[in-house]
Amino acid sequence: MNQSKKSLSLLLAIVFVSSANLHIGGGIAAQRGSSNTTAIVGAMLLDGYERPPIHNSVIIVKGDRIVAVGTQADTDIPEEARIIDGGGMTVLPGLIDLHVHTMFLGHGDYAEWFPIFEGKEEEMMEIAAKQLLMAGVTTAVDLGAPIEIVNVRDRINDGSAIGPRLLVSGPWISRRAWGSYPSYFQHVVTDPEEAAQRTQELVDAGVDVIKTWAGMGEADIRAVADVAHRSGVPVHSHLYTPESMWDAIRGGSDVLQHVGSGGNPDYPEALIEAINVRNIPIVQTIAHRIWVYPATIDFPERLQDPRLKEDLSGALYSEFQRSFSDFERLSYFRTTPRQIRNSKTAARQFIDANVIMGMGTDSGSPLNFHTESAWREISALVDSGMSPAQAISVSTKSGAEIIGRGSDLGTIEVGKIADLIMVTGNPLSNIEMLSKIEHVMKEGVLYK
Repeated sequence: MNQSKKSLSLLLAIVFVSSANLHIGGGIAAQRGSSNTTAIVGAMLLDGYERPPIHNSVIIVKGDRIVAVGTQADTDIPEEARIIDGGGMTVLPGLIDLHVHTMFLGHGDYAEWFPIFEGKEEEMMEIAAKQLLMAGVTTAVDLGAPIEIVNVRDRINDGSAIGPRLLVSGPWISRRAWGSYPSYFQHVVTDPEEAAQRTQELVDAGVDVIKTWAGMGEADIRAVADVAHRSGVPVHSHLYTPESMWDAIRGGSDVLQHVGSGGNPDYPEALIEAINVRNIPIVQTIAHRIWVYPATIDFPERLQDPRLKEDLSGALYSEFQRSFSDFERLSYFRTTPRQIRNSKTAARQFIDANVIMGMGTDSGSPLNFHTESAWREISALVDSGMSPAQAISVSTKSGAEIIGRGSDLGTIEVGKIADLIMVTGNPLSNIEMLSKIEHVMKEGVLYK
């Protein structure tokens, strides 16, 4: 372990020990020893599978791994374990968000954000990463950022920054530029050969995933996939229309992003069947306009989220509030009313077809704060037809499987990495309880 990680672990241990004698409704109840063993006792357990919960549960964590799962009636608690009292709470796996943007923090206008962001790229991305972890996201796929996101990922991994386990794409590859915005997060190519070259450059720079975006045809995506797959790197494709989805399917894309997010009318049944029989995972990202916009109309006070005030300087917080003025007129929401109408079937089509699905939020987009995007997306999945248990499984177990980490992440069972969150109340009866996160544990370390 390097010195920075030792320092962070020591700091967290001091915080843990100093809090150990407090007992305020589901807090840390006791500290029986200074070991690396933790027992979470008395919570309702949702283990990530679509099955009934385990009541009065016990989870034993040793180091970064789960070593026992059971109930208070049948599980011995090691004498040296420090105890987290789960009374009145639910424990579930850490959330896995398959579509985030740490280069954005929810500012109202992208064009106005970039001059603020430039020169502070890594600082801003670390703020976003911390917000995601505190919101219960223990693993995230960042799909579009400057290549410096690799440095942020590495600092999180070595313990010198706080955030979820990140898989990063760096700049995406597209045929068309997104607006007139900076080139450092988008590689615009002119032919499949250039697409392949850019892919190899990104693989060599250390990215974990490649993202394709606007205008990429079948040949372009095949060129990207051929290069990426040789290095074991998956390809995620950002798309909306049936034509672009067919191009991605035939070109060998591994994950389809934004599918069913509401911008399109009903999708053809043949397309949905093709996705289903090929077992291609999709990520919908349905809440970032369709649910966030009306939620803000109903409760504009959410824009004064105190967590923003905590994380941003006074001047930057004021700039954010300015950017939210007349948010109904922001260009980002220009087509939202139509999307809301289309979403009544577009999102549900894929749920009803039982395609493989992960949870993704597009967090960081306007008004879509990292501090709350995950629970809003999961709630939107429930509104669109999933049961709460299914939506939680999609946001944990399925997400881990989609990124190839199903063997060690995504569920609470013996041998898995100890990524756990605890919420007040019962999310099976009210999925919005996921907004009330009290504890976040990642790799056995209690961060919140």
